Amino acid sequence: MSNNTIVISVDVGEVRVGLIENGNLAELYLERERDRSPVGNIYLGKVTRVLPGMQAAFVDIGLDRAAFLHVEDVIAAGDLDKLASGDDNGDDDAKGGGDNGRKRGRVSRKTPIREVLKEGQKIVVQVSKGPISTKGARVTSHVSLPGRYAVYMPTIDHIGVSKRIGNERERRRLREVIDSCKPPTGGLIVRTVAKGLTKGGLKADVGYLVKTWDEVVARQKQRTKAPSLLYEELDVVRRTARDMFTEDVQKIIIDDAEEFERLQSFVGEFMPERVGDVELYDRGDPIMDAFGMEDEIARALSRKVPLPSGGYLIIDQAEALTAIDVNTGRFTGKGRDVEETIFQTNLEAVKEISYQLRFRNIGGLIVLDFIDMEKTSHREKVYRALLKVLKKDKAKTTAVRISELGLVEMTRKRTRESLGRTLYEPCFYCDGTGQLMSKTTVCHEILRQIRREKDSLPGFKVVVNAHPAICDMFQREEKLALQRASSRYARQIVLQARKDYHLEQFDLSGQ
Repeated sequence: MSNNTIVISVDVGEVRVGLIENGNLAELYLERERDRSPVGNIYLGKVTRVLPGMQAAFVDIGLDRAAFLHVEDVIAAGDLDKLASGDDNGDDDAKGGGDNGRKRGRVSRKTPIREVLKEGQKIVVQVSKGPISTKGARVTSHVSLPGRYAVYMPTIDHIGVSKRIGNERERRRLREVIDSCKPPTGGLIVRTVAKGLTKGGLKADVGYLVKTWDEVVARQKQRTKAPSLLYEELDVVRRTARDMFTEDVQKIIIDDAEEFERLQSFVGEFMPERVGDVELYDRGDPIMDAFGMEDEIARALSRKVPLPSGGYLIIDQAEALTAIDVNTGRFTGKGRDVEETIFQTNLEAVKEISYQLRFRNIGGLIVLDFIDMEKTSHREKVYRALLKVLKKDKAKTTAVRISELGLVEMTRKRTRESLGRTLYEPCFYCDGTGQLMSKTTVCHEILRQIRREKDSLPGFKVVVNAHPAICDMFQREEKLALQRASSRYARQIVLQARKDYHLEQFDLSGQ
């Protein structure tokens, strides 16, 4: 067993989970009590709008924004209680990764949306992707319930085994075991952690999932009001034990006594042999400080990320895509030629890029701007190195070959908001642009505004209320321009510094 460790910090209203791999903070999950992620929740929703042009509908599930439902994620009318299989909400074992990737029970994308949905209709949906930025949640009628060792898909006769289990003999064994455990209705996918598991362990897990689904169906029959919550996904502490506490993780350390007892109870129910690997941290220092994780979080979320050799990355996350630029910095190659220095920097950047994408949970379209390499062999080696490290990422990734300009276009499956956008918000001062109008520009804008309003302002003085830095600029660098404006318009211009004003804010009045 490796020395990987899961560290859980339970604070007031917030829980943070860090996965430490080989001494490095590899993943960070955060859940706040006030805005807990709805991913995995099952709702009785109400269709509010049907959009034939988009082949989609908006469904009210009780969140701030209506959820998006595409026609392919709908079950034909009359069969809404018989939910088909679908996504595993981000888990790699249930994304078509079994022995049969074809999903049955889906409505064709060519089927007119109005034939299967109408406004005001009630429908059972599961959140497959949480709200991201300005977009609402993505939902599906194809429910899947993940357990520790298997994923249960109601009313589908599909049996699958995770592709991450590469041993064919073990795959056949697990298929035989799951066939014998299969309930009368529904399908199952065996998860990666089930490797080597006995029939008894799988049977208990399947029984738990079937019971959970029966409870969802019972609640649906009892509740007539929509929107209504039918099933809530596990909180981040128990979800961590279910999905991340694999044989690669040596132990879980948690710093809250109450949550420690709940976690031990949960682990004891599903994997009793590992109860002793759950530890309570009871020392004085905050657990994140003790493991050096706070500093790592700050370093990993900065725009400029240093590379060991002296090079660095610049990471800019925009609305449409994320751009990552590679620079040599002070790395000169220690006697190597320029091409070799560039090649080594790019190879080093590949490892850091993979880490940053995973840690920050950056998804969507990503453009990597490697330093231009003249040799085709170097470009090929860097590309292969990139594909190799991306294979370790649980999120689905695709990448095209390095172009002549040194660019790589790639995508990474987006299932939740990125860490940066979770921990930070746009600057209220610059409105998230990262730029402000220069003080000189503001000064000249004020002079233009005086010209526009000079005839409508009463008195012989024009009072300029502006930020102190603008007033200071007028008294120094732009003093001559102010004097010439005063002479041209035959008005005395009086500066009034206002500390409460934005740098770009000003107003005029006459005296």
